[in-house]
Amino acid sequence: MSYLEYNTKRMPSGLSKVLYLNWPLVALLTLVAGYGVVMLYSIAGGNAQPWAEPQARRFVFGLVLMFIVAFMPIWIWRSVAGVAYVVTLLLLVGVEFFGTIGMGAKRWLVIGPVRMQPSELAKVTTIMALAAYYDLLDMKKVSRPLWVLLAALIAIIPALLVLRQPDLGTAMLITLGGGVVIFAAGVHWGYFAALIGTGVGLVTTVLQSRGTDWQILQDYQYRRIDSFLDPTLDPLGAGYHVNQSMIALGSGGWSGRGFMEGTQARLNFLPEKHTDFIFTTLAEEFGFVGASSLLILYMLVIGVCLLSAFNTTNRFASLVTLGIAGTFFLYFAVNMAMVMGLAPVVGVPLPLVSYGGSAMIVLMFGFGLVQSAHIHRARLPS
Repeated sequence: MSYLEYNTKRMPSGLSKVLYLNWPLVALLTLVAGYGVVMLYSIAGGNAQPWAEPQARRFVFGLVLMFIVAFMPIWIWRSVAGVAYVVTLLLLVGVEFFGTIGMGAKRWLVIGPVRMQPSELAKVTTIMALAAYYDLLDMKKVSRPLWVLLAALIAIIPALLVLRQPDLGTAMLITLGGGVVIFAAGVHWGYFAALIGTGVGLVTTVLQSRGTDWQILQDYQYRRIDSFLDPTLDPLGAGYHVNQSMIALGSGGWSGRGFMEGTQARLNFLPEKHTDFIFTTLAEEFGFVGASSLLILYMLVIGVCLLSAFNTTNRFASLVTLGIAGTFFLYFAVNMAMVMGLAPVVGVPLPLVSYGGSAMIVLMFGFGLVQSAHIHRARLPS
């Protein structure tokens, strides 16, 4: 269904929009955020400060933001997608010149009383821009090289700006999230096969160059690769984070040590226990049962989003929903793989659970777009 045809159909208005909200999604997001508040309370030794209470306030703010975004017609968000993308690029450039440094990286921008992380915003605005791009593009051109290249540039440009901060994890999520939209738009699978094959070839070449005259990486970088493949090689150095994380995961057993009884977090053996490694605290205190229940909630969120995307005939709305769902999946999949030693530690938070402001607010904005697509999908008179 075309953009103009979509807007001529009967759309909900007024209080009826509240009824059309995807309430199962609201409930699932609230439950996931509840896990985060409970774990942050536990990590602080049974105190609401300094993490649990601010996190709860941020979620409430994010929930209100989601409702505001949801009640605005999806065609408005389509109209501003390009502007939002350009503004995000300008903010990322602004970080390069005016950003503040934290934890060894220049990622934050202070504008008056607001301290923001534009790289988080790029995850959503890149999806919006790609969805608008494919909404305008003729289906016959989707898999033609020139148009695929333009779509790839939309995803790669913000990722490169984020990589300069440096922030490998966020750059990777922006690129992969864009890839989800490009794939969902119907681009031929051969492009993705070629990209994966090229990546495998590059990794193989880098590894085979070790110890030769044409060695590509520095020796210390190869040692980091060794520590990732076997964290026990440097247990007090590069492998420390992963080793402590796996100890916490293993000690939780089936049902865990109990609420506020996790020794790895309480004795500060676990690094970044309130952010990137909060999942290991959950697994230690509530065991396999607790960790699996959170994973089930995450998968239900994905399922609800997919169901909504498949039930809309508007291309932009469908692609935005699939893009947000894909990015959300990448968030928790990368974080869980990271803390289990299955992926390098790249600083990706656990969505809605890890302590943080920018990531949560931007993610709730993204789910607001999902809700807007759900509320304003074409409903013909019965």
